[in-house]
Amino acid sequence: MKLTADNKLKKLIVVGDRVLIKPSKQSDQTESGLYLPPTVQEKEKIQKGYVIKVGPGYPLPVPADEDDMWKGKEEQIKYLPLQAQEGDLAIFLQKGAIEVMYESEKYFIVPQVSILMLEREEEL
Repeated sequence: MKLTADNKLKKLIVVGDRVLIKPSKQSDQTESGLYLPPTVQEKEKIQKGYVIKVGPGYPLPVPADEDDMWKGKEEQIKYLPLQAQEGDLAIFLQKGAIEVMYESEKYFIVPQVSILMLEREEEL
């Protein structure tokens, strides 16, 4: 399979409670009107960007039943899903994020605990 702009992120798998975020241009106001004062941005290193991929979530403990021994590993693992969804605008603390470069573009891998707020475009 040839790597194209459309499928280059498909082979990335985000693990656990982490989210892959593409940073947006820094401005002090979101499109919907949420204002982030410069003092907050400088003091706490607040970033914002769009959620590109989401991990499966927090793994839940598996009860030890005899029946579970016969199931495959894939069937045994259950996850508590994350609140973030692909396409959300995330406002997050840069302190907990890891900056990575992939295909000459900058992304952040952010644990859900570092995400302060999500803005989701839903039809009302």
